[in-house]
Amino acid sequence: MLSVRTFLPGLLLGSSALLSGCATTQNPDPLESINRKTFAFNEGLDKVVLKPAATAYKAALPTPVRTGVSNFFANLGDPWSGVNLMLQGRVREGLSDFARFGTNTTAGLFGLLDVATAWGMPRHGEGFSGTLGAWGVGGGAYLVLPLLGPSDLRGAAAFPVNSLASPIGQVSDVALRNSLTVLSMVDKRAGLLDVTRIVDEAALDKYLFVRDAWLQRRAQREDESKAEQR
Repeated sequence: MLSVRTFLPGLLLGSSALLSGCATTQNPDPLESINRKTFAFNEGLDKVVLKPAATAYKAALPTPVRTGVSNFFANLGDPWSGVNLMLQGRVREGLSDFARFGTNTTAGLFGLLDVATAWGMPRHGEGFSGTLGAWGVGGGAYLVLPLLGPSDLRGAAAFPVNSLASPIGQVSDVALRNSLTVLSMVDKRAGLLDVTRIVDEAALDKYLFVRDAWLQRRAQREDESKAEQR
């Protein structure tokens, strides 16, 4: 019988080949016409909802409080990062992320303080997309997801798994789960206000600027992951 590890990458590889079409290193964005429409939708939603909310959030809360909120949500993601690092064969880094979570949850006051980084346990922030990549599943074509923004076909396939595995996704109370999700989104957007302002002012084509920056970051992360696995 085929194992999940054997079957799932093969299935996703087939899906990526089917959906990405002529996606290549020279043409990583064969879905550009669709992506631009989704990008425009996200920009409109950001302008009307997310950016105003993030601006008010940043104005209302002092920096130490916002840092604590960011640390809290990042800490919740460390155990899942540890699981994915283990699945990739990066045992040392996986154990480090589990230790991060334990350290910051206790000594860091439920993750509000990031004491683990100062103690030699850096955050890796791995998700299931990185695990699929380590198993040989290619990223596929660049893809802009509604609300979520830049991704690729592999990231889109991994998103449901990441969502179900996240601590917020495990919260049974719908109102609380939605509140935490919204707070996390607003907090992340607040942290990007200065960056997006610079992009808005400097980029002649914001879509291309964001796409190329994201693809460069994907290539960098894949190189780093390969280096760690050697």
